Amino acid sequence: MSALPIGCMVAAAMTDAGRVRPVNEDAVIAANPVFMVADGMGGHEAGDTASAIVAEEMARLRGLDSVAVPEVKARIDAARRRIMALGSSKGDKQAGTTISGVVVTLLDGQPYWLVVNLGDSRTYRYANQELEQLSVDHSEVQDLIKGGRLSPEQAREHPRRNVVTKALGAGALFEPDYWLVPIDPLDRILVCSDGLTTEVPDNKIAGLLAQHPDANGAAQALMAEALSTGAPDNVSVVVVNANPPSHLDETTVNFHSLRCDQDTIPRAQLEQVPQP
Repeated sequence: MSALPIGCMVAAAMTDAGRVRPVNEDAVIAANPVFMVADGMGGHEAGDTASAIVAEEMARLRGLDSVAVPEVKARIDAARRRIMALGSSKGDKQAGTTISGVVVTLLDGQPYWLVVNLGDSRTYRYANQELEQLSVDHSEVQDLIKGGRLSPEQAREHPRRNVVTKALGAGALFEPDYWLVPIDPLDRILVCSDGLTTEVPDNKIAGLLAQHPDANGAAQALMAEALSTGAPDNVSVVVVNANPPSHLDETTVNFHSLRCDQDTIPRAQLEQVPQP
């Protein structure tokens, strides 16, 4: 339970293998103050292990009211070391994973979302009936968009739309992007793997969030929509309500089929994280 003045955050998390793939390589963590999705790569026993490692390391932060930036970086570094060590045991498969989400932190005593992103999983904020992507994809199509050679609409159909340029592990030492975003009591955060965003356009996502003010209902609706398209990839969603209406009856976290087992685009409204 959060002790922040904005009230009690409520989250719902769902992950599903989809309609085609036999193994779910996604993992989620949704426990105050950490809300993240990891989408593994490298095949069974590589990608699913890598994403599970991220969830395990970030879960060490759960139960805290807030987390300092160096603590978040330390957990990501620990996950990277463990994932890189998988290389010797997985043969020629380079285990890796995307990571995206938010962690509640404090800056000058005020609550902020610490947005973390590496790869093409995404973090959105829904506020004032508008959906805004806070993270920036590390992908081939995003590089083409940035260079003016591809429109966002064209990117949705591009044959290499699923090719990431950075990941945690995968034989490389990439660092995540970090931003600090002030928390507004009306904020709703959506974190998801590309299994959602490649099948469900942003306007549909925004519409479903508008229709379902409770985190659990929104997560279920988003998952159902992704699965209805055929869901060729694993799908994971985490919905966080910063300060849910008191009349809503929500559980703190609802897990469904959960496996327990440097280029960024400047955004004027986002503050770059001060270095510790």
